[in-house]
Amino acid sequence: MSPSETERTSWTPGVGPPTGPVDRVILHVDMDSFFASVEVRDDPSLAGRPVIVGGSGGRGVVAACTYEARMFGVHSAMPSSVARRLCPDAVFLDGRFHRYVEESRRLHDILRSYTPLVEGISLDEAFLDVSGAVHIFGSGPTMGHAIRSRVHDEMLLECSVGVGRSKFIAKLASKAAKPRASRSGIEPGPGVVEVVAEDELAFLHPMPVRALWGIGPATEKRLLALGVTTVGELAAVPPDSMERYLGMAAGRHLSDLSRAIDDRPVVPDQEAKSIGHEETFSSDIWDPDELRRRLQRMVDASGTALRRAGRAARTITVKLRFGDFTQITRSHTLDGPVDATPAIAAVATALLDSVDLARGIRLLGVSLSGLVEPGGSTQLRLDLGPAGDPAGDPAGEGGPADASAGAGPASGVLQGAGREAERLQESWGSVTDAVDAIRARYGGEAVGPASLVTPDGIRVRRRGEAQWGPSRPDSPATSDDGRAGGGGGGG
Repeated sequence: MSPSETERTSWTPGVGPPTGPVDRVILHVDMDSFFASVEVRDDPSLAGRPVIVGGSGGRGVVAACTYEARMFGVHSAMPSSVARRLCPDAVFLDGRFHRYVEESRRLHDILRSYTPLVEGISLDEAFLDVSGAVHIFGSGPTMGHAIRSRVHDEMLLECSVGVGRSKFIAKLASKAAKPRASRSGIEPGPGVVEVVAEDELAFLHPMPVRALWGIGPATEKRLLALGVTTVGELAAVPPDSMERYLGMAAGRHLSDLSRAIDDRPVVPDQEAKSIGHEETFSSDIWDPDELRRRLQRMVDASGTALRRAGRAARTITVKLRFGDFTQITRSHTLDGPVDATPAIAAVATALLDSVDLARGIRLLGVSLSGLVEPGGSTQLRLDLGPAGDPAGDPAGEGGPADASAGAGPASGVLQGAGREAERLQESWGSVTDAVDAIRARYGGEAVGPASLVTPDGIRVRRRGEAQWGPSRPDSPATSDDGRAGGGGGGG
């Protein structure tokens, strides 16, 4: 989404009239190579080396990398196999998600000291509405530099800050503030970039159309077919024409953004709509017992996270991607919400058992949605049919999604699983509380379902484990702190 070097130098201040409110001051704070930078800071021997965090196995993807790795063309969401070919001397790390969560909390503590209006959009980036804080802390750029200094001094990490009057412009400005890596070296970024209202169009219009939120490869291809390659060329197309070509919602959205119109507010403390886990396997799995065991680990972790958040779930969804890359989901909505792990497992297992596994399973996941207060009101609804996955392909695997893979599971089976879930919810309430208390005091491996017991003890699933695909078979075992070692790839 960042402009090219020529686009940066073609920005002429003073060109383009303001098209919206000019009194808002929005910051977008984005950590630089966050996951990889945390690893380098925690292990100084990695300094100056190309470090890649992600799934180190053949089906893994890159989550983050240092600028030394970016010099070779490595970037996030790239298949790890491609990254290894581009940078054979890279240090691959499977990542320590719990450490990134801890550092993200420290970052948000710093941000909230400037304004309560902080909208975290991922672990390493957030929007801030500081319109009401300029009389206390100074201008937007002044606060941006202060935040950068505090992140550097208190966290020993680096971040980039964009300043604008909208979320869209502030995010693009933070990209322009970042360092840049190429074969010739690493060019430091300015750190803080402000785009004032009268300069927005000059800053925005030379950018390629893919810089706009909501433009993926398919939409970009359609726009290129019209001869539209830059944001400025898109802004020149009448909005009604864009609505006819792309649909009313998408056409209006992109037309507005191309004219720097973005009035969305910064919304702090947005509640999660779902909680879940998924895993891409190093090789396809056909064995139903093995899949049930893997599913149980995910259910255990998801249920724990659900209770920790003080929520219960009405809808349980199992997601599967087959060896041929087709993908389906199976969902069941209960009459009442549940948060006990055995209750969730009863439904999730029934959903898994309803699927023909003959093609082999490449990815398995479970998610809990319809989140409410525990013991909240009921909603009489039963969703027995398959559902396509609107989230696309988070593991970066590609391939089509299967939104209509045959009939849904038999209603009688799921109704029985639903009744069993209700019984387990009632009978396991106090037991679940006890398990959570033991784990809180002695660790997640202290107690758990029998299905999680291995020769090495209870193996619970950590948040973020295998988030970016499987590790290499020869990768050292994960240690107690959750860190998996990674040597230089390709020898």
